[in-house]
Amino acid sequence: MGDIAKGVLGGAWSLLVGWVLPTALNFAVFLLTAAPSLRDLALVRRLWPSTEGDTALLLLVAAVLLGLTLNALQVPLYRVLEGYLFWPSRAYAHGCIRHRRKKRNLVNQLQTLRQERRGTTTQRSLLEERVSRYPIEDDQIAPTRLGNAIRRFEEYGHNRYRLDTQALWNELTGTAPDEVRRQVEAARTSVDFFVALFYGHIAVMLSTAAAAVYSGKDLALPVTTTAGLLLLLPIWYRCAVASTDEWAAAVRALVNVGRKPLATSLGLELPQDLTKEREMWTLVARMSRRPYRDVAATAFAPFRSEPLPPPCPRCPPAL
Repeated sequence: MGDIAKGVLGGAWSLLVGWVLPTALNFAVFLLTAAPSLRDLALVRRLWPSTEGDTALLLLVAAVLLGLTLNALQVPLYRVLEGYLFWPSRAYAHGCIRHRRKKRNLVNQLQTLRQERRGTTTQRSLLEERVSRYPIEDDQIAPTRLGNAIRRFEEYGHNRYRLDTQALWNELTGTAPDEVRRQVEAARTSVDFFVALFYGHIAVMLSTAAAAVYSGKDLALPVTTTAGLLLLLPIWYRCAVASTDEWAAAVRALVNVGRKPLATSLGLELPQDLTKEREMWTLVARMSRRPYRDVAATAFAPFRSEPLPPPCPRCPPAL
């Protein structure tokens, strides 16, 4: 029974911390700021809990339901912040150009510090950290800081081994060691937490402003709350970008450690030559993305592992 509970809690940890907890925090802020302005309305007064216990239950149920909803919508939520969804083409192009220029400036600053041996080790390390949050290839640059911070580890497998982690993500995580896979999930939880806070603050700001205007009461509390949340938005965004460092390290470990069991599960032998390995993963990516062609049988032949011999009926079973 204890193992079952541990497994359930372990699988739900990312959901609870990444989406339900920040949703509960935002909903609590809403109850303290917007709710008092709405209590005089007949419909709200009829539905509002009469005791503190009922209010706490309402907070818990609303946080869980909204957290589950945000978790289901995490792909479009991330894509908006990464610059892929609802971005006009001009804004997308301008953002990419701006971040390419910013990356070049950071690289030039770092090279100058190294050549002239200026600055402390800490200063150079912080500058290297900022540079590392960009993709290696300039054609992979995204229009936002969060988009670039995530794109850098999305391209890692392809850049090193020609392993397309986007196309083979389910296979890679399904065959990787459990500890490495849990590290990736735990590292992403921190980013999810700040992303949920970011969107939750926007929702609280809008609902608080709408409640204040509709009720016509004192606007001091709603205005203060809106201003405070507005100041917190860039902080949570920067925290989400900084939290991708641990996520990137976990994905790198997943690719480095998980590619061998992935190859074995696909019936392939991992070549000792890195050039051959890159050729093999290129073929695997093409096989997963494109329709099958007969030439693939010949191309995969050098990398196919030999089938296991049939079991011996007279041999004792292996222990």
